[in-house]
Parts: sequence; C-alpha cells; structure tokens
Amino acid sequence: MNVDTTSDDPAALLGAYNGQLRAHIADVIPPRVVVDHDGPVTRITGYGPGGWVEYHDLGGLEGSALDALIARQIAYFAERRTGFEWKLHGHDLPVDLPDRLRAAGFVPEDQETVVIAPIDRLPLESPAPAGVVVRELEERDDYGRIADLEAAVWGEKDTRAWIDSLAEERDADPAGVAIFLALAGDVAVSAGWIRFPTRTEFGTLWGGSTLAEWRGRGIYRSLVAARAKLAAARGCRYLEVDASDDSRPILVRLGFIPVTTTTPYIWKPAA
Repeated sequence: MNVDTTSDDPAALLGAYNGQLRAHIADVIPPRVVVDHDGPVTRITGYGPGGWVEYHDLGGLEGSALDALIARQIAYFAERRTGFEWKLHGHDLPVDLPDRLRAAGFVPEDQETVVIAPIDRLPLESPAPAGVVVRELEERDDYGRIADLEAAVWGEKDTRAWIDSLAEERDADPAGVAIFLALAGDVAVSAGWIRFPTRTEFGTLWGGSTLAEWRGRGIYRSLVAARAKLAAARGCRYLEVDASDDSRPILVRLGFIPVTTTTPYIWKPAA
C-alpha cells in the first residue's frame, strides 16, 4: 500500500492513520474475539475484559440519529454485562459528540496524543543502561513478569485478564505482535510490545510502563528503538503511538509528530 505523504506533514500522516488504522481488524484474531458492525461503527469484544467501539467516521450522523446509535451500543454491551470504550478522536464529528457520550453515561479518561513517525527518521539503536537487558519475550514465565510489572506500576491487584489476552493474541498470530522486556536480572523493569496491523504500512507501539526506581535512565527509549528496528526490518513505513503525557515528550524528541488526540470514553454496566 502506497501513501503519498511527506515525512513531516501532520495532515498527510493523519490521513494515513485514518485510512489504515482506524477500526482495523487483523486478518488473524484469537478464537474468543468477536467483531461485528452497526452502521458506521465496529464493535469488538474478547481482547481483555471489556469491549471497544471504533470507526473511520460516523458518516454524518448527528442529533437523534446519533443518540440512537450510541444507545444501541450501550444496549449491546449491557446485554453482555460488560463495559466498553468508545474511542473518541479530537477531530471526530460532530463536535457535540463528547457531550452526547457524557449525557448517555460515558466517563472520559485521560486524553492521549496520537503521534506518528516515519521509521526512516527514527534512531534504531539506543543502548539500555548498565544492568538492564532488552530482549524479546522468550518463555511463558515472561508473561508473569509483565503482570508483576504492571501491578507494581499501576497498583492493580489483577492484571492477569489482559495479560492472558495478550498471550492468546500472540499465540493466535505470532507474526502480528512482538513483545519486548527490559530486564534487571529476572525482574521486568519495563515492557512494551509492537503490533503489525495487516494490510497497512504501520507498526503500532503499546505498553512502556517502567518501575518508578528505573525511570529517567533511557529504558523507554531503548524499548522504542528495539521495536522500531524490528518494524524497519519488516518493511514498515511508520510507527504510531497513543502517547500519554509522560511518553509524548520523549517520543517527540525521537522524531514522532503529533497528529490528533484520542480520549477513551468508558461506559460500565450498573453493579
């Protein structure tokens, strides 16, 4: 797939993102993942404990027709007794969509910035600090190390559900996701993975959480470089990240370009 874009044009990069990544469904998905469609939206369940609603655009829906679409998504997930995320982008229309989601009972979480980098402008080597080794996931015990890391960083008691989902995803399509750990001995001090969405020019970066005592040493940059190097070897043209406020400045210094924002709007069923 060829996209006519310059290396530093945010509008062109956003066009590639909209056309290739939004509402993308991999060619191979884990057995328990379910994908279906309702008009312009795609509903996804089975990746972890919740679900998602995504779309390229809403096809001009507004007013009562948009409210009806939102209500149908709530009914769909309420019937399954599961919460879900409506992935809202800063350039989505209509402009009152956030207000309509909040009125329907959604709660917005922290806004992130979608950043994209042409791989040919990224450093592909960034050594880890002394005492740390960055390597790809090699054994099942590595998933336990990631779960321990995430629990320590975020204070969550049960991280196994989405870790198990990540393992199922990799088992179903080993070429579609590669997982990297930064290890100090046998302890994962940071971890990140890269997905290779089929039929696109992108690799997408995820994770990157780092234990507090190991931050500020360049580990996150090392994980980015390791995944960028693999993406370059696979012929990807771009890397994309939904960047938190912590990671965005690092990524921009590395050569990533902000193109839009994304905010998770979360709906949860009554207890």
